[in-house]
Amino acid sequence: MAAIVLGAGRGERLGHALPKAFVPVAGAPVIARAIERIGAARGVSHIVAVVPAADVARFEAIADAARRAEPPADAASRASTRAASRTVWSRVAPAVPGGAERQDSVACGLAALPDGVELVAVHDAARCLVDPEDVERAIEAARATGAALLAARATDTIKLVDGGVVVRTPPRATCFAAQTPQVFRADVLREAHAKARADGFLGTDDAELVERLGVAVRVVEARAPNPKLTHAADLAVAEQWLARGDAARAPEGAR
Repeated sequence: MAAIVLGAGRGERLGHALPKAFVPVAGAPVIARAIERIGAARGVSHIVAVVPAADVARFEAIADAARRAEPPADAASRASTRAASRTVWSRVAPAVPGGAERQDSVACGLAALPDGVELVAVHDAARCLVDPEDVERAIEAARATGAALLAARATDTIKLVDGGVVVRTPPRATCFAAQTPQVFRADVLREAHAKARADGFLGTDDAELVERLGVAVRVVEARAPNPKLTHAADLAVAEQWLARGDAARAPEGAR
């Protein structure tokens, strides 16, 4: 079971001098937090980070620092987040330069996976607060069905619009906002990307590519908040959330 963590976007809407993946959230880079959340899920044995080509060395410095972190001094502290973080970072492969589009970056990550990987989770680094238990639920669903994604049930009424005019209002009960990770059988995901390349198709997420194969994608409703950091205000909210209710699970290995 492998995970591809995507951090190759520039994140211009975030309004930060650093690429989004390297912006600190409560002291740790966005991508470090995402990796440690994904890596805390049972069954994830291999992690590939996809970052801008110019930032590969920056990522490797973060990873090396995490791997070299001193072990806890006593047995009681061996269950700490720092100890768990070092275990995660030992499973992180060398970073891969991303492509021009998100879809290209996923393909770069796929090409870097070792032989024999049966399941692949694709996760946006910007969702750096994902709950590992939700990740595990998505993995189990994909293990059973071949394709699954985390999603949040829509709370707003959704309108389908064409030319600025509403053409349809789907029942809200049928609407979900897709999140990541999205988990697939490796052969299915590779086939989906190959077909998209052959057709010149650019999708918004990997589930859309898999859907084009006629493969059913199972929806796993997220039980915990899984926000995507997009704007500067999102960083402040994430830091408040970590400080208030999730400090015990906050990644420390890359601080």
